[in-house]
Amino acid sequence: MSSSYDVSSSLNNKNANLNVGKKLKALIVDDDPIVRMVHKALLKKFGMETHEAKNGQEAVLAHRSGACFDLILMDLDMPVMNGRQATKELRDMHVCSLIAGVTSLGEAEKKSFMDAGLDYYYQKPLAIDVVRNLVEKIKDDA
Repeated sequence: MSSSYDVSSSLNNKNANLNVGKKLKALIVDDDPIVRMVHKALLKKFGMETHEAKNGQEAVLAHRSGACFDLILMDLDMPVMNGRQATKELRDMHVCSLIAGVTSLGEAEKKSFMDAGLDYYYQKPLAIDVVRNLVEKIKDDA
């Protein structure tokens, strides 16, 4: 199975969150390469290191390989493993990263996606103010 996620570049020491001034890391989970590119550009404006996964299964496998992130932007509708399934599995694995659901689907899907373990839910496309607020939330919680 090929993966767009490079696990070796993201392995973290479990105590890395204690490092003062460490670069914040984000995982963009979306099957649409244009959406990943847009989210990557927005996150980089705030100095975040970005990594990508094309589906929920890649996100779960990255975490099982030892990677950890401060922020996960999770699409809902993806092949292989959707965002709801991936979020639930990550939370069952005790992943405590901030997970923001990002979808083009309407409000009807919001409750079940939030119930899977999201911290926030947003409609695509993300605006720069939303990304700024997420980054500030991570920094405030650090």
